[in-house]
Amino acid sequence: MNNSDPWGDKKIEFKMPNFKYKGLLLSLIAIVLILLWLASGVFIVKPNEQAIVKRFGKIIKIVGPGPHYHLPYPIETIDKAEVTKVHRIEIGFRSLKNGGYKTIKEESLMLTGDENIVNIDFIVQYKIYDISKYLYNVVDVPKTIKDAAEATIREVAGKENIDEILTTGKNRIQIETQKILQRILDDYQTGVKIVAVQLQDVEPPAPVIKYFKDVASAREDKNRYINEAEAYANEIIPQARAKAASMILEAEAYQKEKIEKAKGDAYRFIETLKSYKSAPEITKKRLYFDTMEKILKRSEKYIFDSDIKNLSPIIGLDGLNQGVKK
Repeated sequence: MNNSDPWGDKKIEFKMPNFKYKGLLLSLIAIVLILLWLASGVFIVKPNEQAIVKRFGKIIKIVGPGPHYHLPYPIETIDKAEVTKVHRIEIGFRSLKNGGYKTIKEESLMLTGDENIVNIDFIVQYKIYDISKYLYNVVDVPKTIKDAAEATIREVAGKENIDEILTTGKNRIQIETQKILQRILDDYQTGVKIVAVQLQDVEPPAPVIKYFKDVASAREDKNRYINEAEAYANEIIPQARAKAASMILEAEAYQKEKIEKAKGDAYRFIETLKSYKSAPEITKKRLYFDTMEKILKRSEKYIFDSDIKNLSPIIGLDGLNQGVKK
């Protein structure tokens, strides 16, 4: 049996590595890694954002939109937030992608001041005005806003009766909820400003909704009739006042005219009396002729001549006077 070496007679040779080229390659790799590390400090802030630069966890600056640079991690880090966007929180419902919505009963059902149950869906809109407070003072600001808004509107609704909530009290509830909610968030130092609180659906529970709608409809009819009556009154009253003022002016003018006429008649009577006292016969004749002139002026006049027997003794003067120019 041949016990020869299975590797044969070949000799194994070991070559020493070229440390010169290997060191150069490692240096190039290190330089590339350092350049990539340094390049990781470049960042861009979008137009609707602000960014906070922190060095070892301490805030060193706040930057606005555009390209910026910070020392690479872990020396410096950045946090961003959308400060110009109006953020929206839905309470009592959630919008669905297909355009509908889903009701969240545990958020929407509330107890009113007159111990009725009402279903209120609403949204809260807010903007970030202090990015550092928003990012670092509260762990989860949107959840804090949602919880505070839900508690606030329950407090406000608990002071109102259900009729007011369903009809004329909606705007008051929105304003009061926004005011109280803003005060709470300011106390928490959240760095947000509430833009609006908007009630979406406000209705009683499903089993009794029909009866509440009937009541609301009757109240709306009542308000409409009142408004129509007030509009009619506002139209008629000025017209009546104008007519009354016109009648008063006409009466005053008529009164003034009569007074002046009476004064003129009295003056003429006094003058006639003086003339009568000084010359009674002449005054009588003048008054007689004046009176006859007034009477005859309005009547048809004839002359009777008794000396003419056979011919018509009547001569009409009006026909003769038509050709005479006065």
